[in-house]
Amino acid sequence: MPARTPRRTAGHGLSLDPEAVAEMRSRLPQVADATVNAIIEEVPGYVGALSGPMGENIRNAVQLALGGFLSLASGRRGADPRTPTAPAVEGAYQLGRGEARSGRSTEALLAAYRIGARVSWREMSTTAVANGIQPETLVDFAELVFAYIDELSAASVAGHADELATTGRVRQRMLERVAHHLLTDSPTETVMDAVERAGWDVPTTLTAVLVPESQVRPALASMSPATLQAGDLPELDGAALLLVPDAHGRARGALLRTLADRGSVAGPARPWLDVRASYDRARRARDLGLPDDTEAHLTELVLRADAGALADLRARALAPLADLRPATAEKLEATLRSWLLHQGRRDDVAAELFVHAQTVRYRMNQLRDLYGDRLDDPETVLELVVALGVRG
Repeated sequence: MPARTPRRTAGHGLSLDPEAVAEMRSRLPQVADATVNAIIEEVPGYVGALSGPMGENIRNAVQLALGGFLSLASGRRGADPRTPTAPAVEGAYQLGRGEARSGRSTEALLAAYRIGARVSWREMSTTAVANGIQPETLVDFAELVFAYIDELSAASVAGHADELATTGRVRQRMLERVAHHLLTDSPTETVMDAVERAGWDVPTTLTAVLVPESQVRPALASMSPATLQAGDLPELDGAALLLVPDAHGRARGALLRTLADRGSVAGPARPWLDVRASYDRARRARDLGLPDDTEAHLTELVLRADAGALADLRARALAPLADLRPATAEKLEATLRSWLLHQGRRDDVAAELFVHAQTVRYRMNQLRDLYGDRLDDPETVLELVVALGVRG
């Protein structure tokens, strides 16, 4: 079934008798009252909402809208070069924004317009007939009434949508400001002021999560709605930063399941004011190519915290192997690493290296010749464990 073409007021060609228009204009206050009363009675969302000053404002808005319509129906263009309905359309737009701020839906608003169209048509058509408007003109008049209501309804819906979008953007900027202060070590007073402005519920902990930009929306869909999203951070290069509230303890497992196979990195849970530490760790893990859960890579993170120091330590600890052929040095290094990690259990070392236990014995004899008594020195053993803890 083809879509209905929206009714339009432009170029309508109707020009009502001036005396009939004057009579209808004189009755605008009564029509406005009847319209507002019908809306209050028939739309649950407006029960009690249109009393007092607000009700009076709505009555004035209805009169403005109907006045603009009568100018349109009489063929007058008014001072506005576009259309005499422009003030009414602007009023409808602002009404939509106001309804969004009041928390009412467009359903209630459109129901009000339908009732307004019905009541207004009944009142004005009665006056029109009493003033001798011919049936064929009355048909055109009816078409124009409902086209006009279409335009006002569309303007209000647009205003409602724009207000919601604007409100969402404003709050998102406020939440981003909270994240910014948390990540830049702003004073606690500054952070708390931003939290209050954003209306954000303070959690016990925050967990920094780095997510590829393409995965942000699906990840957020499974996270707490109180999750903060940091603004653009150039150092992340294609990733977004999410600060997830209260994902500690057992809740961390649920977070990690949400992030599985998304190319994300989750830092540790930290007291919410200390989330910068979680972000730093997650970023460091990402830079090192360590995926998923930073808690699973603590040893490597510690050992790689200072790459230059680790390189110097390796050079000093492995100096006895420096003059050997590269292939021989590599085998002895692997054997020494396994020997230290398996605490000298020869069979375990052989199983890990896929060699015979006698080969392990032979290589360890070579290493003892190279290191001498230092392999029994705790300080040397510590240096070797750290130097060989991460495969080079």
